[in-house]
Amino acid sequence: MSDHRPVYIVDGARTPFLKVRGGPGPFTPVDLAVQCGRPLLARQPLARNAFDLVILGCVNVIADEMNPARVAALRLGMGEDTVAFTVQINCGSGMQSIDTAYRYIRDGSANLVLAGGAEALSHAPLVLRKGAVEWYAGMARAKGSIERVSMMTDVKADFFKPVIGLERGLTDPITDLNMGQTAEILAHRFDISREKADRYAMESHHRLANAQEQGWLDGEVEPAFDRDGTAYDKDDGVRPDSSMESLAKLSPAFEKPYGKVTPGNSSQITDGASWLILASEDAVKQHGLKPLAVIRDSQWSALDPSVMGLGPVLCSTEMMTRNALTREQIDLWEINEAFAAQVLACLAAWEDETFCREVLDLPEAFGAINRDSLNVDGGAVALGHPVGTSGNRIVLHLVQAMSRLGKKRGIATECIGGGLGGAMLVEMT
Repeated sequence: MSDHRPVYIVDGARTPFLKVRGGPGPFTPVDLAVQCGRPLLARQPLARNAFDLVILGCVNVIADEMNPARVAALRLGMGEDTVAFTVQINCGSGMQSIDTAYRYIRDGSANLVLAGGAEALSHAPLVLRKGAVEWYAGMARAKGSIERVSMMTDVKADFFKPVIGLERGLTDPITDLNMGQTAEILAHRFDISREKADRYAMESHHRLANAQEQGWLDGEVEPAFDRDGTAYDKDDGVRPDSSMESLAKLSPAFEKPYGKVTPGNSSQITDGASWLILASEDAVKQHGLKPLAVIRDSQWSALDPSVMGLGPVLCSTEMMTRNALTREQIDLWEINEAFAAQVLACLAAWEDETFCREVLDLPEAFGAINRDSLNVDGGAVALGHPVGTSGNRIVLHLVQAMSRLGKKRGIATECIGGGLGGAMLVEMT
């Protein structure tokens, strides 16, 4: 470990997170990456071709943008000889890009990396049903017009009713549970009531609305401009007037009629992108950069996909144990809010002595995380969860929040569909 080089976070930026409203939004994943990448790069005291690598997390890659990292790098003017590749680990993809860059720099393979995440869930493809695919394949193999005409009698109405690809992508193929159902399992296991989940969701909206009003997000959010010149300058899914009464009117989304998870206490489906610039000490000195923070460690953990929402508990605890850190030594937490019940279940698990002893191999309960140190400016319930981006955003915002509040050390962590969790330990310089 002593031979590892320090890895610095120099700067970062993101687009506003734009709520999906029934059709393709104004930006593709690469459009979003370029929108926040241009101003970020423009304010750096270095040439755009100075970067060794560009790494971008993206889950729903669209057909016109294969390897969006490379497409974005070229559109950003970073040079034809800049290597760029895309990474995918579901909800952790934006953090995976940071982690990959961190390890390249730490081990001496690179000095300057642009690492990000981009996702346009509004552009998720429509997928034909299996029966329709087989029918079209049969038509393609048919010999002559007579055989094709005879096959027309096999046409079914649902052939013309495609499935939204995102819907299938959010269902685990091993357990056959969608992500909302896994949150319901955790709500039952840790006795998270509908009222508790709704209250958490309401607070998330209020915190984000306050952060917007106070201008606390101005340092990280760059306006995005569509082809018609329309400006998008803030996260547009926030509901400042969110109340327990309004949330209580919503029906369960996944387990009717008694489920705890509703559209109001779940993360929103959104489009958005985020970038961070990571640098070695040599790059900092060479280019006259001013680091914001240093990445101390990162950790990935795996667990049963049916309880994937507990991923942050496993990876964060393992990382803290390795670094001999106590709960009191972590000043701020960013836990991605896939579902309010899921975040609350993580907090409850850390306070459960049996769980901590049997699952985390701790001698006693980890203890309670102070709500005042968790997601201080709201989270994905209020601003959305563009899957490939969120892991990047929570690291960016953790650094911004620690800088504003004068905090020293923080952890950003998320649960990941498929039964994974990712965490990153960051300290201010």
